[in-house]
Amino acid sequence: MNIKLKSVVVVLPLMLSSAVMAQSSRDYINIVGSSTVYPFSTVVAEQFGKSSKFKSPKVESTGTGGGFKLFCSGVGVQYPDITNASRAIKASEFETCQKNGVKDIVEVKVGYDGIAIAQATTGKSFELSLKELFLALAKKVPDPKGGNQLVNNPYNNWVEINPLLPATKIEVLGPPPTSGTRDAFLELAMEGGCKEFPWIKALKDKDENAYKEICHAIREDGGYIEAGENDNLIVQKLEANPKAIGIFGFSFLDQNADKVVGLKIQGELPEYDAIASGQYPISRPLFFYVKKAHVEVIPGIKEFLEEFTSEKAWGNEGYLTDKGLIAMPDAERKQFADDVKNLKLLKL
Repeated sequence: MNIKLKSVVVVLPLMLSSAVMAQSSRDYINIVGSSTVYPFSTVVAEQFGKSSKFKSPKVESTGTGGGFKLFCSGVGVQYPDITNASRAIKASEFETCQKNGVKDIVEVKVGYDGIAIAQATTGKSFELSLKELFLALAKKVPDPKGGNQLVNNPYNNWVEINPLLPATKIEVLGPPPTSGTRDAFLELAMEGGCKEFPWIKALKDKDENAYKEICHAIREDGGYIEAGENDNLIVQKLEANPKAIGIFGFSFLDQNADKVVGLKIQGELPEYDAIASGQYPISRPLFFYVKKAHVEVIPGIKEFLEEFTSEKAWGNEGYLTDKGLIAMPDAERKQFADDVKNLKLLKL
């Protein structure tokens, strides 16, 4: 009799525990991350909700850095299943994931995007080089008087950098440090311009930290204005101030072509073909990351991945290209589709 009672005492908590777990589980996919990848993810989520038996995923725009922070916090229904990213995951973020139990991660390259330097359609258009962008936005720049020395950025108007540029105040609306667009802009545009100075370029091999401190430090005196993760807000501010310029992804530029227009950088406009061919100098790959541990637990993840990596979605004529995604070459798409199907794990 006592033995039977003991068995009931043991089994009952297990039954209660299972019930609690069932109640706390999610029946939809939770996606966070990049504001640049957000429109693509949202379109796939809507299509997936309409064409499958699963609920439409919940997609939030938190910025790339914010997305990785949430994604890497742990495994379980209280944490996101997928995070979008407008750059590759950093080694430090990968280590944080590992420490918090997010061991198995699948990396999916979505396609390519160009970072547009844009202004309102009512503004007076002009062209910029990467060197001019660096001189306009860096915290410290080479002394205009000459010599291999740095000074606090003295340029307040574009014409001070180049007499062919407008005699207007330097006002650039751009993303915050948590944004993958900001990271890519620093690496591609700011470094690209920074390297135009031979003595700074030579510093990279001698002291990479010092080199990055020069090339990646953005001015904080009002020339560069952090406009948050909301690209719509940047467009609104550009419309209100046609003399200002803004920084955001090509897809957003493409969707707001009636309000904003891209400037030529190094003689190239931020257009589909120029980005796809690599001629446009500020272009980058886009990604999303998936927790393998969640694939068999949260309903629909595997099917959502199939939808996103299908030709009808990310192919050359897919519905994502209508939203501004630059499709990967055929062979690269096939490789990533196969890797996703096999849930190939990321290794850094």
